[in-house]
Amino acid sequence: MVNLPRKLLVIPALVALLVVQGCTIQTLALRSIEGLFDNTVAALMREGDLQFAESAIAGNLKLMEGVVDSDPTNVKYLQLACMGYSSYALAFAEDDPARALLFYTRAQAYGMRGLELQGIPSSAFTADAATMRAALRKLQKGDVPLVFWTASAWGSMISLQPNEPDAIASIPTANALMEWVKEREPDFFYGGPFLYFGVYYGSYPQAFGGRPDLAKENFDRAVASGKGKFLMTDVLYARTYAVETQDRSLFQALLNRVVEAPPDLLPEQRLANTVAQKRARQLLARAEELF
Repeated sequence: MVNLPRKLLVIPALVALLVVQGCTIQTLALRSIEGLFDNTVAALMREGDLQFAESAIAGNLKLMEGVVDSDPTNVKYLQLACMGYSSYALAFAEDDPARALLFYTRAQAYGMRGLELQGIPSSAFTADAATMRAALRKLQKGDVPLVFWTASAWGSMISLQPNEPDAIASIPTANALMEWVKEREPDFFYGGPFLYFGVYYGSYPQAFGGRPDLAKENFDRAVASGKGKFLMTDVLYARTYAVETQDRSLFQALLNRVVEAPPDLLPEQRLANTVAQKRARQLLARAEELF
């Protein structure tokens, strides 16, 4: 065996130490700007110009992807990526179902990665609802946002694949995620869990769990939770329950209320409400077709 000088033996160790320190410094630097991303999201949600918001959000989502790649075990960044892609799909891609499906699928994947880091085994996502409920027991209330946005993306992804057996089969497991949120923080994101189940019960035939009575109950709870200020609730109420039950007077009342709402009704969600007003006008224009 060749005996190398001690100085040469020290060099690889120093290189390894510098690499580790470099990674640590990069990780610390990335995690020190978590608050900046929170503020950026808040600023985007206050934006009322849809064209500007679409461009800005798209650029920020690609930046977020790069941040996640650089800090892949940061659950907060995975949550923001999940929320971002899910929100972008709802606001700017649903007129093109294939494109919306792409973004909802991407959102779901980020959410699942975050949940796996929190202890949910990957096998639970393809298991039955009981298995998912058991896995969710290890989570804490602080995990509510991550679970909520993952379930939201998953539910939207399923709704865009009504003829896909694997998607339909996953409904109970996706619902188990949102049930967990509903039990712990039912008013999260302006009654988001109620809105989710309002859409679910109002969109599907009874063979797949559709229940008009439960749809109305959940939509009414969502409206109350958001104090009538989160206008997307009214739009989805009209688009699902009112159309499914052929209640045209409710359909028009809900959508007219959205269209007539002042732009500053909910300043921190001006973007979502502006999107809702655009959707309301589109739906009102289709009233003869829908009823």
